[in-house]
Amino acid sequence: MNTVLHRYDRFQDRHIGPDKDEQQKMLDFIGAASLDDLIDQTIPLSIRLKQPLQGVKAKTEVDFLTEFNEISSHNKIYKSYIGMGYYDCVTPSVILRNLMENPGWYTQYTPYQAEIAQGRLESLLNFQTMVMDLTGMEIANASLLDEGTGAAEAMHLMFAHRSQEMNDANVLFVSQDCYPQTIDVLITRSEPLGIKLLIGDPLKIKKEWDDKIFGAILQYPNGNGEIPDYDSFCEVAHKHHATIAVAADLLSLVLLKSPGEFGADIVFGSSQRFGVPLGYGGPHAAFFAAKEVFKRQMPGRIIGVSVDSHGNPAYRMALQTREQHIRRDKATSNICTAQALLANMSAMYAVYHGPKGLKIIAERVHGLTSLLAKHLEKNGFKLAHSHFFDTLKIHVADDKLVSIRKFAEDAKMNFRYFSDGVGISLNETTTIEDVNDIVEVFVNVSGIKPTNHVEIKISVTIPSEAKRTSSYLTHPVFNTHHSETEMLRYLKYLENRDLSLTHSTIIS
Repeated sequence: MNTVLHRYDRFQDRHIGPDKDEQQKMLDFIGAASLDDLIDQTIPLSIRLKQPLQGVKAKTEVDFLTEFNEISSHNKIYKSYIGMGYYDCVTPSVILRNLMENPGWYTQYTPYQAEIAQGRLESLLNFQTMVMDLTGMEIANASLLDEGTGAAEAMHLMFAHRSQEMNDANVLFVSQDCYPQTIDVLITRSEPLGIKLLIGDPLKIKKEWDDKIFGAILQYPNGNGEIPDYDSFCEVAHKHHATIAVAADLLSLVLLKSPGEFGADIVFGSSQRFGVPLGYGGPHAAFFAAKEVFKRQMPGRIIGVSVDSHGNPAYRMALQTREQHIRRDKATSNICTAQALLANMSAMYAVYHGPKGLKIIAERVHGLTSLLAKHLEKNGFKLAHSHFFDTLKIHVADDKLVSIRKFAEDAKMNFRYFSDGVGISLNETTTIEDVNDIVEVFVNVSGIKPTNHVEIKISVTIPSEAKRTSSYLTHPVFNTHHSETEMLRYLKYLENRDLSLTHSTIIS
């Protein structure tokens, strides 16, 4: 007796889609004899391959996961202090279980049909409110892809929104202290638009302003961790009819004066450190906020509050008139999608912690950074700047950089390395013990007898002129759901007001 061994977990048998009977009904309805016949009728022979694809033998899902786990076991788990817009964080369990790992949230599609998307639309409105409050802007969108492409969208918007006086201006100033990956995206995206990039020092350019500059992009805090004073820069730029876009760190804005308060017109950045795991560099939802004058040019979708046919509050997508699928060649943005799941995670992180909880997290991160700075200076190391939030740049002689890297990697730590020093960014997961370990790496290289172990005493050292004094997250939604039970119920309440693949198929 011959037995045919058939694997039960083949992907093509398990994947969502019609079975053979359903396929045949669909083929009969459209008048095709088979799938091959349908392809023949649909795809011209002139563009089809003449032979089958030469692929590897397909694996079952179980076999693939087994091999994948074996490969992943070779990864070395280091603590990352590189920063540059990427920070380890704590995803609250109630958000991890009930949002990120919940198909009632992660299978939702773009909320084009507002009546079946009220849950996610409310959550995205929370995201926008959070961003507006922290950045000091008047409007915000419901997320973009990442910080680098957010910078490119800001560049495009500023270029499209030039005033009559700036019609011939085609130069964008970019601070040399922006993250290098952001600058690389701007270099790539500026060329097709005919925009020339001027990359330099904001302090120098404000004294030698060129009237060809239509806009500027700044980093806050900057890529070296310093908290710059941009007030006078913004005054000079606005005097010359230029627009200012600022790439900002959301967590720092809990303690720092908002970009809107020092003169920014546009603010963008990553919301990753609000509860979204690192995930080997992405994806992470970006935010984009601006003054209201830019609302018809701003990229991405905006969630608005309206009323339904019974006069009750209802949410909808608004102001898509700048997008490619509506304005075509006149569009100022080709953004037709967003990182909705990750934006929802960030919004719920803010809802769960509230303004008080976020302040505690921000003060702890900054306090540990201040403690690290103090003990590095005690042991003979010089810092590049005295005002910072969570990132230090430590001056190190060339002959000691290699040694520091070796000691750090032996201790399973990744730092950022400059030609003249080392960058260290702390985060929500950093502990006193971690600070001790970092100090020990530097002491081993310095040759100086260590003064003592790190004392457990942290304080806020942000200068008074840079401190935030304005309120944020005052809406009741950010001041209600702080227990796990309350958060669970709120997540379920929104999930039940939505349609996802747990209920139906969604067709755009």
